[in-house]
Amino acid sequence: MKKVITYGTYDLLHHGHVALLKRAKALGDYLIVGVTADGFDKERGKLNVSQSLAERIENVRQTGIADQIIVEEYEGQKIADIQKYGVDIFTVGSDWVGKFDYLGEYCQVVYLPRTRGISSTSLRTNAKPVLKVGILGVDSVAERFFTAGKAVSGMELGAVYDADPQKLNKFCRGKSVLERKESIQEVLENSDAVLINTPPNEHYEQILAAIDAGCHVICTPPMFLTLEQAQECYRRADEAELVLFEGMKTLYFPAFEHLLLLVKSGVIGSVKDIDVSCSQVPEAMDVVSKNKYFGSLYDWGSAALLPIIKIYEAECETCDLTSFCKDDFSYFTRGFLRYSNATASIRVGKGMKVEGELVITGTKGYLYVPAPWWRTEYFEVRTEDLRNVKKYYYSYEGDGFRYMIYNFVHAINDPERGGFQHTRQEVLRATAVLEKFHKGECTVIEM
Repeated sequence: MKKVITYGTYDLLHHGHVALLKRAKALGDYLIVGVTADGFDKERGKLNVSQSLAERIENVRQTGIADQIIVEEYEGQKIADIQKYGVDIFTVGSDWVGKFDYLGEYCQVVYLPRTRGISSTSLRTNAKPVLKVGILGVDSVAERFFTAGKAVSGMELGAVYDADPQKLNKFCRGKSVLERKESIQEVLENSDAVLINTPPNEHYEQILAAIDAGCHVICTPPMFLTLEQAQECYRRADEAELVLFEGMKTLYFPAFEHLLLLVKSGVIGSVKDIDVSCSQVPEAMDVVSKNKYFGSLYDWGSAALLPIIKIYEAECETCDLTSFCKDDFSYFTRGFLRYSNATASIRVGKGMKVEGELVITGTKGYLYVPAPWWRTEYFEVRTEDLRNVKKYYYSYEGDGFRYMIYNFVHAINDPERGGFQHTRQEVLRATAVLEKFHKGECTVIEM
């Protein structure tokens, strides 16, 4: 009996999929179909899958073509499957020509022609209107947002504005899809949603302006400087039925999602302490230091608090902050947070360097994420016996922004299904810590 194996996502199964499966079946006597798992699709940067794994498996089963259906969960599984099932032929569509030639060492490799003019991507794109997303502020994040946005279907970037015409000209150069605007209002009038990428002290008024214009908002952290600002913006967004989304890209890295799930599973016992550090020394530090809202806690506070807030899921009882400042600019801040039965500490630097690691300590061991933990793709679970260290690695595509953008678009287009994101309560807890700093409720040491 000649066995054939093929793999795919099979999202929104269409006649192109069916035709390919029929061609695959015709190559032999027994067809094994591998359906990619949700997590594996994410790690490969395939973020626009509309249906769950169970739904996609059922799609394939109902065709009646597959003799056996398996789930593909990790890179390298194809070799293991070929050997495990005694496969004679591996086959995929012709758009992958050359990609899987290495499997020729284990079985025959056949690339099949695809049906022209139909794809899951086109079905998804045509199913819902394309979201027009504008940009306010073109510093750093905007460039990465632009690049990553091209990998996420269901949205297109358009209107863009920055208060500095020279920066705006430089950002728009070579980007024909962008439309330069002369004011924030013009961007809002020509957008369904907007990225707010301006200094934190400008966020509040710009978020309210976006809500008044009927735009969904994705905002670089921190979204708010005070709880009063946060509550007002959320109230207004709710009334207008708009999404207010904090753009915390670390949250959407596959490794960070798995890290949180592993901690909650109790693998290191009950968490008792979390130590987080983040820092950056910009090349143009002399320019950066002229605006206090680019300082250590303003810039890094939300990121440093992210794992603490996600894991503890409670209000902190006390928060003590100490900051090293010069000319009202904070170069380094250390914070100590006490919870009812746990502690946490943060160290954040802007112009001063710290290690940039994350350590989560529990009653059975600890979890270690090396620097830079906020771009995590690797972490370890350690116990007293260092010979038994468990290592976890989860790859990701690009620099992680596409995962965040996908979740933003998903929150708008499919709110009932929900999504993995920073909840409102979590944003408020981070804002409460930042507000203490913003109002001067911290110890200041002059440098």
